[in-house]
Amino acid sequence: MTAGLRNVIGRFATAALLVAGLAGAGAAAAQSSPKPSNDVVREIAPGGVLRVAINYGNPVLAQKGKNGQAAGVSAALARALAKRLQTKIEFRSFDSAGDVVAALDGGRGWDVAFLAIDPKRGETIAYSAPYVLIEGSYMVPTNSPIRTNADVDRPGVRIAVGRNSAYDLYLGRHLRHAERVFSPTSAGAIALFQRERLDVAASVRQPLEAYAKGRTDVRLLPGHFMTIEQAVAVPKDRQAARAYVEAFVEEMKANGFVARELRRSGQTDATVAPPSR
Repeated sequence: MTAGLRNVIGRFATAALLVAGLAGAGAAAAQSSPKPSNDVVREIAPGGVLRVAINYGNPVLAQKGKNGQAAGVSAALARALAKRLQTKIEFRSFDSAGDVVAALDGGRGWDVAFLAIDPKRGETIAYSAPYVLIEGSYMVPTNSPIRTNADVDRPGVRIAVGRNSAYDLYLGRHLRHAERVFSPTSAGAIALFQRERLDVAASVRQPLEAYAKGRTDVRLLPGHFMTIEQAVAVPKDRQAARAYVEAFVEEMKANGFVARELRRSGQTDATVAPPSR
């Protein structure tokens, strides 16, 4: 864990003391929580089926299992929520977070999604507190003169990004000189970086590390340029749904469910988010 990520976690230390007793409750906490009211269930899943958007563009949170079904911590949380609500579940697959957001108005609606918190997305989406923290990082050619994250934002530097990803939205607000070059998906950004011989690839740290492993032509810059807060999202007009999902997420962090599912899916480098303030 980097020092920057430890600082993010440290800001929540006081809140952690308030919920420490929940952690000792273990998995039994999930079983002891009361069933939500019928009104809450209808607001979360108004069609009687929990429609869940899964973004396969973020391999830390979502993967396809051997049987082709949704796997990973996001899918596990979705199934646990559906079980709590006593509803059926329907997964809707997407290749990018931008596609998930666009689907709200594009005829492929959903009731629950798993997205990074971002103020632009917050115009139409309500979030829980984060359940996982991951890092946005840079990769450059080995012979690049760029050595630090601060070196990236310079005139003439071209950065491959997945359009409307969390880190793309962040860089759009913070870059002053460097230029973003867009790929439709986060996975495609790495291929774009290589094909167009761009100066930098920006992405979630884990896929960059997987690509760079064993290669001598690229390297990751030390540290990270942003901390990406992954949360459970609902349409913004469903405030009762948001409140229930918020409590559900806090419980699943406290009872060890999120940590266990990250380990089960092999994502041991991801960090469970601290308790919400």
